[in-house]
Amino acid sequence: MSERVMPGRTDGLITLGAADALWVALTADSAVPTASGAFTCSPARAKAGYVLLGDQVVATVRASDGQWNVPEGEVRRAAAELNAVGMDRHDLVRVGPFRGAPRQGCNEETQLRWRRRIAGELQESGGPERAARREDGRTSHLAGIDWRRILVEQTRDGAQRTWWLPRAVVRLLDAAEHTETQWVQAARTRQATETVTEPPSHPRPARDADRRQTTSPEGPTASPRPYDKELEGQLYSVLSRKPGTRRRVAGWACAVCRSEPATVLDHCHEHGYVRAPVCQSCNTLERPDHLYSNDVRVANRYTRLFDTDTDDWLRHWHRCPGCRARTTLPLPHLAAWTAHTACRSLRPTHPAPRGRKPCGVLRVSWTGSQNTPRSCLLTVAVDFCPSGEHRVLARVPYREAAERFRAWLAETAPAVAAAAGPDRLDDLPAQIRPVIADTSGESLELF
Repeated sequence: MSERVMPGRTDGLITLGAADALWVALTADSAVPTASGAFTCSPARAKAGYVLLGDQVVATVRASDGQWNVPEGEVRRAAAELNAVGMDRHDLVRVGPFRGAPRQGCNEETQLRWRRRIAGELQESGGPERAARREDGRTSHLAGIDWRRILVEQTRDGAQRTWWLPRAVVRLLDAAEHTETQWVQAARTRQATETVTEPPSHPRPARDADRRQTTSPEGPTASPRPYDKELEGQLYSVLSRKPGTRRRVAGWACAVCRSEPATVLDHCHEHGYVRAPVCQSCNTLERPDHLYSNDVRVANRYTRLFDTDTDDWLRHWHRCPGCRARTTLPLPHLAAWTAHTACRSLRPTHPAPRGRKPCGVLRVSWTGSQNTPRSCLLTVAVDFCPSGEHRVLARVPYREAAERFRAWLAETAPAVAAAAGPDRLDDLPAQIRPVIADTSGESLELF
């Protein structure tokens, strides 16, 4: 380090170069890899009065000699927060590219918008392997995180490339983007207030170089409020066209995890009703893993949906009045549940170094739809069987799958089952038509 701080000094300031070295040293053992240029490389915004470290804002102060400094205590606090984050490298979320996403250059004047930054840098460089370093030799980071070391590239159909990051990092970057937005809004409000209230005859006093800013220029920013069924029963097709809906959604906390700010208005594609505002991570976790329009691969994340966090997700899905009245799930979710839960005992196993492991990858497809339940048939199969001997495990009629789900729901989540049924919602139309087409979930835009 180029500058040392006296032990016990809680408000000591260090230069940006010293802060870079301190950040790397403190996070050397973190599960999330960090970058060496967190304070001096793009998209660090020291001259704007702050730098993002993980989901924390570290204020910057300009000293009398013109150098920008940061409080050492805030750097250490941000490092401690990042070190507490656990990361599963196999629990991945797709982060691009997506059709219709507007392009945006990556420069010092642009706020985080990390998905667009990743897409822009990878498209310009030709892929992760050619973009390991910037042309000037410095690592390009996001909120102090070296995202290139954990980015996974996958290829579909031999041509289309997709990019994936661990879910924990996606949550962290979403929270960082929200924190930065709150900071900038508070700073603009403060600046506008000072402009109105300051007498024009008196010049503005020079800012004290030793004054520390807190996490927000006006103190702590307001936390997202809990969602309390404010949008229950509303149609997505109507609500999505109302001005100010995006801003209203951003004011809530995610209705599923209840810890991250909401960014997306989740809705039922079968019935058209709004479920609740959710964060990007929960929205991606909930989205069926379509191979084709009538084909779902049952990935490991369904363990959370139907095993570990079952109650939360069942409550969320039954926020749709259509699903709640019929005591069922949308067809792709019901198909995944049938394969993952109802047909679990049918899945064969193979010898493995430590006991036995389930065979291949589960997949479920269907013919017909929920609108023609008599002719709708679910087919549960196994892909990538090591011995090539297993194919179709079961064929389950839609009505049988729905009855099995109702019985399982009553046993697994009695409170959710008790609130369901046609007698709970007598005003629903006899036949509900989908009002929003399912676009296979490729776009992560709000609407």
